[in-house]
Amino acid sequence: MSKKDGKYLTTGEFAKLCKVNKQTIFYYDQIGILSPVMKNEKGYRYYSIHQLELFFVIDLLKDLGMSLNDIQQYMQNKSPESFLSIMYRKKEEIVKKRQEIEMKEKMIEAKIAIMEEASHLNFNRITLQRLPEAILYLSRNIQNISDEGFLEVISDFINELQISQIDSGYPIGSITKREQVLKGEYANYSYLYIEQPNPKEGHPYFRAVKGDFLIGYHVGSEKTIGDTYKLMFSEMDRLGLTLGEHVFEEYIYDTVVRNDKEHYVTKIMMEVDRV
Repeated sequence: MSKKDGKYLTTGEFAKLCKVNKQTIFYYDQIGILSPVMKNEKGYRYYSIHQLELFFVIDLLKDLGMSLNDIQQYMQNKSPESFLSIMYRKKEEIVKKRQEIEMKEKMIEAKIAIMEEASHLNFNRITLQRLPEAILYLSRNIQNISDEGFLEVISDFINELQISQIDSGYPIGSITKREQVLKGEYANYSYLYIEQPNPKEGHPYFRAVKGDFLIGYHVGSEKTIGDTYKLMFSEMDRLGLTLGEHVFEEYIYDTVVRNDKEHYVTKIMMEVDRV
């Protein structure tokens, strides 16, 4: 065979078309995954234009996480069946990665929306608002639970969010029942929750009762949150309201965006009834 007929490419020409350096092509020849179709008497390597497709497949498999060792094993035992098997497997991996990327994009969008909204809030105001029904994913019951049990529930809750890909990007909040709040047991939560704007089937959900909520913001550490609750109860009395069945808490600013606990902001949403 001769290069003069125009069908063959030097290593440099082939590497240029593949957009890699010559050393990569030499290495692929060395490990046996892409060898030249001919070598002349001076040892020069020549490649066929038809081998470009093979290089692009190798490059694709590398991009999809397949090791050179696995690629080498395939090259030593090529067949349409094994190639098809690899393609199906890689397609499944891409679909999974796409789903993960889409989920992360939604998480980012949610966090952007929360931060943008927070930048326009007056944390000194207590307001009465009518909230629409929200769908929440709940943890197991944590009321009166031990510290060890609490850690286990949190771990299970976070694991489920990750495994089932239902982390919506919204903050993890807490639900406290009326009785505990009236006793001043503000941290004796009943459940952890995360809002689910687009709930998946097959998971237990708690539909928060839509209605009137008194909403306030506690600035500072959780140790002084009782002061904000007292202010909210005073406003509740002034408006002629009574506490409903649940109180919801969510961090607006926490350790993600603040270094000092005194600058943390907790959103408190108290379900209320009109007297």
